[in-house]
Amino acid sequence: QVQVEESGGGLVQPGGSLRLSCTVSGTTFAIHKLGWYRGIPGKERELVAQITSGGITSYAGSVQGRFTISRDNAKTTFYLQMNSLKLDDTALYYCNADTQLVYGRYDFWGQGTQVTVSS
Repeated sequence: QVQVEESGGGLVQPGGSLRLSCTVSGTTFAIHKLGWYRGIPGKERELVAQITSGGITSYAGSVQGRFTISRDNAKTTFYLQMNSLKLDDTALYYCNADTQLVYGRYDFWGQGTQVTVSS
C-alpha cells in the first residue's frame, strides 16, 4: 500500500510564494518520477513540474523560472516552491508518484491541496 499526501496549499496574494510538500509512504522499491499536477474544474489536469529518480527536473512553460521542484535526501518527500504567483496559478495541486513495487510499476495520486491566488 502506497500513500501520497500533499500539504502546504492556501490563500496567497499575487506575487507571493508558497511551498507545497508531497510525502510518499508505504512499501516501495523506488520512485521513478514524481510529478506535480494542477487542475481546475472544466480543464484537463496539467503537469506543472516533474523530477526523475536521477534528479532531472522539467517544468511547464507557464511556470518555468517561477516554480522549483525538489526532494529531500530520503527521496520520499518532494517539494514545489512557487514564487511570483499569479491569479492563473489558482488550482488544486496534486502529486503523482510513479513507483516500483514488488509486483509491478504503478502510479499513485494524492488528494490534492488547494492553492488560491487572490488579492
